[in-house]
Amino acid sequence: MIRSNFRAWNLDQVEEAFGLKQVWQMPLLEEWTTFSYDISNYERQYLLQTQNLFRLGGDDWNEAELENKFISPVITFSGIDNERFAYFLERELSATINDYELSGKVDGMIATGFRSPKKPYFCLANGSPMRYKRGSDPNGDPKGQALIAMLVAQHINANNQPIFGSYIIGRNWYFMVLIGNQYAISNDYSCMDDELFDIYRILQGLRVLIEKQIDL
Repeated sequence: MIRSNFRAWNLDQVEEAFGLKQVWQMPLLEEWTTFSYDISNYERQYLLQTQNLFRLGGDDWNEAELENKFISPVITFSGIDNERFAYFLERELSATINDYELSGKVDGMIATGFRSPKKPYFCLANGSPMRYKRGSDPNGDPKGQALIAMLVAQHINANNQPIFGSYIIGRNWYFMVLIGNQYAISNDYSCMDDELFDIYRILQGLRVLIEKQIDL
């Protein structure tokens, strides 16, 4: 049995070890990223305030600063927390899949439960652009970390339902869906321009899709 932390994985390794395959079109990802939502003036003003804060120094924040100053405020403002599921930070996930004992802390996770996570439906990994500027990657690959956490979430749920995910590198957000052994990744969305409103709209769609999964 091989013990491995989420930080050790990239996309190629996840695909080779677990037979996953990236596809370039997935109806559920399309449905999610095109979700329709009318942003109120109040929401727009709040998002613009967070965007202005990012512009002051976001490209030079480390991962903790990026999470606490921007990612979590935007996600929690979307109203994701309720009595059925909530957004959790730095929580452990683990599972044994094939010959691997997989474990690690997930940067962000949406799961049933309120005080502690139970069934995970969404996993997020974030990476500071600073480490890419330095030309090194000591904390691993956010894409691979998100996907391996999503695979563990899928195994924990054991119900063949889709698992949603995201990885964020500085200003750029990407969204992911894992269904069975296939996964898809969206185009990037920049928080530095009007695509921030798309990010928020997609988060609203995530809340609706998770509610549907729970009610099945």
